[in-house]
Amino acid sequence: MEKIISLEEAVNLVRDGDTIMVGGFLAVGTPERLIDALIAKGVKNLTLICNDTGFLDRGVGKMVVAKLFSKIYASHVGTNKETGRQMLEGETEVILVPQGTLIEQIRSGGFGLGGVLTKTGLGTLVEEGKQKVEVDGEKYLLEKPMRANVALLFAEKADISGNLTFHGATRNFNTYMGAAADISIVEAGEVVQVGEICPDDVVVPGVFVDYIVDGGAL
Repeated sequence: MEKIISLEEAVNLVRDGDTIMVGGFLAVGTPERLIDALIAKGVKNLTLICNDTGFLDRGVGKMVVAKLFSKIYASHVGTNKETGRQMLEGETEVILVPQGTLIEQIRSGGFGLGGVLTKTGLGTLVEEGKQKVEVDGEKYLLEKPMRANVALLFAEKADISGNLTFHGATRNFNTYMGAAADISIVEAGEVVQVGEICPDDVVVPGVFVDYIVDGGAL
């Protein structure tokens, strides 16, 4: 399967009402060109799964400002006042998830696990409506797997088979989301031939990547 596609082809894979996962941490490691193209396309009623909602002018925060989301799952939203405003005024449903729990739910969704047991959130609002499981006399919350229709990722470098390598913190959340989505699209800073990335440097194998947008060619 040809994995290199155009930016236009990539955004056409995202449809109104989809659930999307977007990689990165406070816009570091976020596929900015894909985000800009989705805003231009005007998709709507999306559900977002992301570590955070970036800033007003960076990362998925730009999509929040454009009001593309009806629901957001994130670990914090404090750097984007528009997310808070939409949440408080009932325009967007915002579900705050402890950061470690969120990435484990995504990992569970990607690798066929039934969920994750955690004590994080016990005795707080986080536990409301969730199943509790007792193991060896200890109580845990069962946090169920998360999956998405589309994962939008960023990698420093990709080969044409989709093997990915990252620079520093840009790998945040990008490493698991591809496995937890029906379609994974990577915006790569550079695209190279197979064999040009040292196997020891591959963080995400190409089996988890469906499509690549050559960000360096845009």
